[in-house]
Amino acid sequence: MTVPPLPQDPPPRPGVPPPRPSSPPPVPAAPEASVAPEASIAPADPAAPAESARTAQAESAAQAGAGRALAPDLARGLMLLLIAVANVSWHLWGHPTGLSSAHPTDGDTLDTVLATASLTLVDGRVYPLFAFLFGYGMVQFSVSRAARGVPADAVRRMLRRRHWWMIAFGALHALLLFHGDILGAYGLAGLVVGGLFFSRTDRTLRIVAWIFGSLLALGALLGLVSGFLLTLLPAEVTAEIAAGMETGGTGSPLTDMTAGQPNYLLAAASRLGMWALSTPGTVLMLAVPLAMVLGWLAARHGLLDDPAAHRGRLVRIAWTGITVGVLGGLPQALAFAGVLHLPETSEWMLIGLHSVTGVAGGLGYAALFGLLALRLGRRALHEHPLLIARPARAIAAVGKRSLSFYLFQSLVFAPVLTAWGLGLGERITTASAFTLAAAVWLLSCVLAAMFEDRSTRGPAEMLLRRLTYGREGG
Repeated sequence: MTVPPLPQDPPPRPGVPPPRPSSPPPVPAAPEASVAPEASIAPADPAAPAESARTAQAESAAQAGAGRALAPDLARGLMLLLIAVANVSWHLWGHPTGLSSAHPTDGDTLDTVLATASLTLVDGRVYPLFAFLFGYGMVQFSVSRAARGVPADAVRRMLRRRHWWMIAFGALHALLLFHGDILGAYGLAGLVVGGLFFSRTDRTLRIVAWIFGSLLALGALLGLVSGFLLTLLPAEVTAEIAAGMETGGTGSPLTDMTAGQPNYLLAAASRLGMWALSTPGTVLMLAVPLAMVLGWLAARHGLLDDPAAHRGRLVRIAWTGITVGVLGGLPQALAFAGVLHLPETSEWMLIGLHSVTGVAGGLGYAALFGLLALRLGRRALHEHPLLIARPARAIAAVGKRSLSFYLFQSLVFAPVLTAWGLGLGERITTASAFTLAAAVWLLSCVLAAMFEDRSTRGPAEMLLRRLTYGREGG
């Protein structure tokens, strides 16, 4: 995999000592506007990132003046639209699906086109984007707490608790509503990968990113080769394998076992069991850790805090990342649409390729949203208060409360679509499901704008904040 270029360490400034390789220097006070302490779904770990993070964010604050940077919050808000589209199909049931996605295969032409577009542009791309912004928020959180004078040990303790509580939130989310919860995987990645590497130098993080990326690419290559080798087996052997893969039903075993289970208690047990298996598996597949590490690097250099200073780099990352993501997603999308014909025994061979290129796609989207925030600069916001300023403000308000509105999606999807609720997931197809996803996101924007008018955090953010800080304060 080709990792889009990230900024190199800036040259040392007069009077500012460069960071030591093993122990980054303490963070000096920076203006409050330069950071977004509650912006990400779960910022985390240790107390002091590198010198480059301090310099970039301090310069960003000086340029931005009053008010916090728009790009990170806008990116998180737009990300939740993509997450809604990616997750809603997992609440459908009673439909046949492919092995590598939850999109029904029994829809009409419009449904097939929409599912193909989702496989190319959204599926496998949005959670690396989520992980990138999660990592970005880790650095923002660390810098803001150090700037407020919170001792390093206290920051480390409270953020370790934050990760544990994210895992607990994820388990509860899976038990009550949705087996595809991602909070647990991010909390686990924050504990393990963050504990090992978060305070390391930029050079070390680049090496870690290349190692993770190389392992992901190797896994994708092995998947392609293995799938091809299976096509060379004798016909009678492949027929036996294909017969063993038959489910004997008209629906998808995975979605029917969770969304299609009318008994809520049995569905809850299935959801929690799947979550317990998939959470460490998601971390071990390395896409989330890779995107998170790249988010650390980007935040240390203020890539989204000051998009004007990094416009050229953001353009290159956006073009490269989205192009790689689209090209890597097309084979699986074409296989879903029936254009690319794969043997039943080898339908899974494209999953690794889809995953590794999804990381590039997620980074591309993050850069694109940063460029969008730059385009929506202060002049545009003031000249077009109704057409630009209010929608942008509402989307950014969703981003500030991304944890609450991520959970809000499941709070709507699960009771409306699953068999233990209203059961509409059996009767609607991809087009209707995507319409519901967009409607829920728009409702999120309205509710978030109301929270913003009252200067109120999201309910999940307030609870996580209270559980994280305890007596040590924020």
